[in-house]
Amino acid sequence: MELGTVGALALSVSSSVSIVIVNKYLISTLGFPYVTCLTATHMAVTAVALRGAARLKFLEPKPIERRALVKFAALNGVSVAFLNLSLGFNSVGFYQMTKLAIIPCTVGIQQAFYAKRFSREVKASLATLLLGVAVATVTDVRLNALGALVSLLAVATTCVSQIWTNTMQKEHGVDSTQLLHAASPYMSAILAAVALPLDVGLNGDGAASSGGGDAASAPDASALFVAAVAAATCAIAVAVNFSTFLVIGKCDAVTYQVLGHLKTVLVLAFGVFALGDDVNARNALGVAVALVGMVAYGAAESAEKRRRSAAALSAAGAGGGGEEALKASLLPTTTKG
Repeated sequence: MELGTVGALALSVSSSVSIVIVNKYLISTLGFPYVTCLTATHMAVTAVALRGAARLKFLEPKPIERRALVKFAALNGVSVAFLNLSLGFNSVGFYQMTKLAIIPCTVGIQQAFYAKRFSREVKASLATLLLGVAVATVTDVRLNALGALVSLLAVATTCVSQIWTNTMQKEHGVDSTQLLHAASPYMSAILAAVALPLDVGLNGDGAASSGGGDAASAPDASALFVAAVAAATCAIAVAVNFSTFLVIGKCDAVTYQVLGHLKTVLVLAFGVFALGDDVNARNALGVAVALVGMVAYGAAESAEKRRRSAAALSAAGAGGGGEEALKASLLPTTTKG
C-alpha cells in the first residue's frame, strides 16, 4: 500500500474518532441540539480554510463545471439531511442498521452501474465485518413505515454521493483537495438551507428526539464554553472533510465505509478504556468479529490488486500499453467502461 494512502487512512481515522468524541460531548453533555447546523458550519469553515490555503499557494484550484458541482453538493446535502431524519424518526438500533446497509448497497450499485467486480473473498470479509458491527452496536431495533422510508432514502443518497466523490475526481481530472475546494461552498450553502428547518423540526422544544443531548438536563455550561467546543469541532472538521475526499479518491466508497466501521470500533474502545463505559460479552464478541472482518477485507483487497496488476502486466506484454495499463489496474474501477 502506498505511503500516501496509509497517511490518508490514518488522518481519516484519527480526525473522525476525534470529532465523534468532541461532538458527543457537545451534543450529549452540553445539550447542543442543532446537529445539521453544526455540519453546515463545519463545511463552511472547510471552504474558508481551503481558500486560505489556495491564497498561500498550498493548493492549486481547478475549475469544475458549475452544474456538476451543484448536483454533487445537492446530493451530499440531501444525504446528510436524510441520515439526520433517520436518526430522528427511528430508534438508535434501526439507525445503526441503516448505516450498516450502506456497504452492501454501495457494492450493488457499483456492480450494476459501474461495472466493478468484487471477489467472493471481499464479499465474505464485508459480511463478517457487518455481522460483527451489528452484534456490537445494534440493540433496540424498532420499525415504523415513515422511518423505514427515510432510512431507505438515506442509504441510497449516501451511497451515490460517496461513489460520485470518487468518479468526479476522475471525470474532471482533479484531485481530492481541488474537488473539495470547488464543492465546499455549494455544500455548505445547501446544508445551511436545510439545517434550520430540519433541526427545529427534529428538536422541537430543544431536545433531540433521537435521544441526543437535552439542554434542560445539561450541566450549567456558559454560552462561551459551548461556542469554544463547537469551534473545536469546526477545526477538526477541516481534517475530516479533507481526509474523506482523499480516502474515497485514493481508494473507493466501500473502503471508506469499512474505515467508518473501524472508527465505530475505536470509539467503543475509547468509551470502555477512557470513560469507563460498561462492556458485555456481546459487545466484546462483536468487536472481535468486526476486527477479523476488517483484517480479512484488507488482505482480500491487497490480493485483488495484485491479481489486477499481474493481469495488466500480462496484457501489456501481449499487446503493449504497459505503464498506462498497469496504472489503470491499480485504480478503483468505479467508472463505466
